[in-house]
Amino acid sequence: MLEELQSRNYAETTIECYLRTVEDFSRHFHCSPDRLGPRHIREYQAELFQKRKFSPNTVAQRLAALRFFYTKTLKKAWGIEETPYPKKAVHLPTILSQEEVARLIDAARPPLHRTLLMALYATGLRRAELARLKVSDVDSQRMVIHVQGGKGRRDRDVLLSPKLLDELRRHWRRLRRKPSIWLFPSRHGHASGRPITPKAIYHACKRAAQRAALQKVIHPHTLRHCFATHLLEAGADLRTIQILLGHRDLKETTIYLHLSQRHLHATASPLDALKLKA
Repeated sequence: MLEELQSRNYAETTIECYLRTVEDFSRHFHCSPDRLGPRHIREYQAELFQKRKFSPNTVAQRLAALRFFYTKTLKKAWGIEETPYPKKAVHLPTILSQEEVARLIDAARPPLHRTLLMALYATGLRRAELARLKVSDVDSQRMVIHVQGGKGRRDRDVLLSPKLLDELRRHWRRLRRKPSIWLFPSRHGHASGRPITPKAIYHACKRAAQRAALQKVIHPHTLRHCFATHLLEAGADLRTIQILLGHRDLKETTIYLHLSQRHLHATASPLDALKLKA
């Protein structure tokens, strides 16, 4: 299965997720996965929903991994009727006001965590993209950051604000060992030649949210949503935001129309036009 995934140039994160899913599926039944079939897949799907309380999107991702294993690795047929994909739930993401974003960043400890949160909000990067930034990706002459091999293995350029550039320079001065490759190297001695992990960025965000006492569910992707929504409220057009976020389809970007206060308040409620008795 690993060879099949690598030959199709799947992303490392997708490969890890797919392999972990098939391993979990096999452990659940205490049986080699090539000896399991549609009945076991349906039972596993019910387990994910009812006992583990996974979201429909997560269950669909697990089914996609199993479908790849059976159709590409084992070369078996896969009946959609026997193992239907769950209907995906569409939720609007959490958005922070600019004041709340400032509280979040100010609550970050140590200084590295503050730098990471500032970078997430200033660029709209995904946490995996931020973790794998290289020193050479920061172009202070053109004031852009090069994102190499983002989601879908697509490269793009994002904004480099003067305030973020100053913060990155302070981050560089704080480093005892100046890295030759990674902008945010791992702080573990045995992994100093590797970048920081996306999980470390997740924990940095969650700890800052706890210190800031914000009553919303906040994770690194929240700052990406805030980046896009605040740009839209400031007058940026959807096409520009689509390019900055690295969305393949403009439909993905239109969700921020539902989140922008400027667009929500641009239309008056029909109730306001009624002449009601006092």
